[in-house]
Amino acid sequence: MAAETIVERSMTDPKSFFHENVIKGVTLLDTMLECNVDKIIFSSSAAIYGEPQQVPITEDHPQKPINAYGESKLIFERISDWYHRAYGLEYIALRYFNAAGASERIGEDHNPETHLIPLVLQTVLGQRERVKIFGTDYNTEDGTCIRDFVHVIDLAEAHILALKMIDEIKNGVYNLGSGQGHSILEVIETSRKVTGREIPAVGGKRRPGDPAVLVASPERAEKELGWEPRYQDLEVIIKSAWEWYKKYPEGYIR
Repeated sequence: MAAETIVERSMTDPKSFFHENVIKGVTLLDTMLECNVDKIIFSSSAAIYGEPQQVPITEDHPQKPINAYGESKLIFERISDWYHRAYGLEYIALRYFNAAGASERIGEDHNPETHLIPLVLQTVLGQRERVKIFGTDYNTEDGTCIRDFVHVIDLAEAHILALKMIDEIKNGVYNLGSGQGHSILEVIETSRKVTGREIPAVGGKRRPGDPAVLVASPERAEKELGWEPRYQDLEVIIKSAWEWYKKYPEGYIR
């Protein structure tokens, strides 16, 4: 799970992403071989697909990353496959779409914060003046990016299922998403509904490396892993994050 993940920074500092996500990843695999550990579940990303040719995106969709973050994830997937062929490594790559939400005890607290829902809720808490929307001129219904938000509890359950199935599957890749797309403006409007607060928002320029639409087809994960997301409703996802933020408005103590 450990990785450099900020897409925008990967466009200006790609070497740190290849060093952390690829070079150190290979070091991990080599150490596993030395210690006779032959199984790994890898947190990959929808960023490997780049600009989708069709949605929802299936696992066999062409993989053409448009940012160094996605490229680094794809490289490690390919390396894992070669280690499977040569050394018998058993691996499952789980391609996350937009992880979101919270459990009662654990929520999102990044430094710096780049994820949309935490940024929106921090604005509700008065920690930010407004939400900045990166691009309002995309070829979507309201001009903002569309993303597939998947609850973190559903992601956790997918990892458990992958662990149970890895001996049978041995080398597999799976999209983890709800199969539903929501625009940035829709997330902000739903957050207003959940919190009962007005949320100032302002349009800005696009960020380099951001595809217009990313929506998963979770069909393979449902069929082969027996995974079925339980928290697909956007309002439920945002509400779980809001409940956590009300308990921990300053996030974790650093």
